[in-house]
Amino acid sequence: MRIGVTMFATDLAMSPVELAREAEARGFESLYVPEHTHIPISRRTPPPTGDSELAEEYRRCLDPYIVLAAAAAVTDRIRLGTGIALVAQHDPITLAKQLATLDRLSDGRLVLGIGYGWNHEEMENHGIDVKRRRARVREVMLAMELLWSQDVAEFHGEFVDFEPSWQWPKPVQRPRPRVLVGGAPGPKLFEHIAEYADGWLPIGGAGMAAALAELRQAVEARGRDFEKMHIVPMGIQPSNEKLDYYRSLGVTEAVLRLPSAARDVVLPVLDAFSRSYLG
Repeated sequence: MRIGVTMFATDLAMSPVELAREAEARGFESLYVPEHTHIPISRRTPPPTGDSELAEEYRRCLDPYIVLAAAAAVTDRIRLGTGIALVAQHDPITLAKQLATLDRLSDGRLVLGIGYGWNHEEMENHGIDVKRRRARVREVMLAMELLWSQDVAEFHGEFVDFEPSWQWPKPVQRPRPRVLVGGAPGPKLFEHIAEYADGWLPIGGAGMAAALAELRQAVEARGRDFEKMHIVPMGIQPSNEKLDYYRSLGVTEAVLRLPSAARDVVLPVLDAFSRSYLG
């Protein structure tokens, strides 16, 4: 099982570009950063953490695609991921080009962790019908894969529609960069993973064994090989017992949570993770 790290990249935290370099030097597999385009001050949608107040880093989030491009320029090996990208909040034609360019400039190191979104106000500001967001994400992903994999691509759906078109560059990874879908286990999520993704970003480990059996069924029903799926728990507060449990389930990669803080706070935690969990 490989070990990666994630940090909420903000204008007040350690530079994620420097963090990518430091994480690579210590042998970590990956660095993931999240996305929020903005945070409406309304709190109609409660914080996903269950806290009474939304943590400040949500309102100060850096653009993950620019962060990862800058990180790619100073690293050679570490995988660079979104954890998670809110793809429904983007124009799919533009985003497809941005992501293909990022995958090419990083020599195939992009991991596109995506989600459906939790902040209703944020989505609504982008013109998204919250109740239809899963269907919208699906169309965005299917349309982008056509642009990535075909010389002439067209798509005609409910949310995405474009005529036969050329778009380059193509990503290094074919037919798409690695796509991981985040969310709670369930038939709809697993159906989407089986259709257009390469793995799952579960939150927490409760019930994961049963959920993985359900995911296997969904993947194999599509004629795909479950053993090639990536299972990547995201944002873990680690312990040896927890990581041993993940290993016993066949988890591909565990992504450990770093504090969104200054360099003198983050690096000691990164060192402690390295000493404790990198064999």
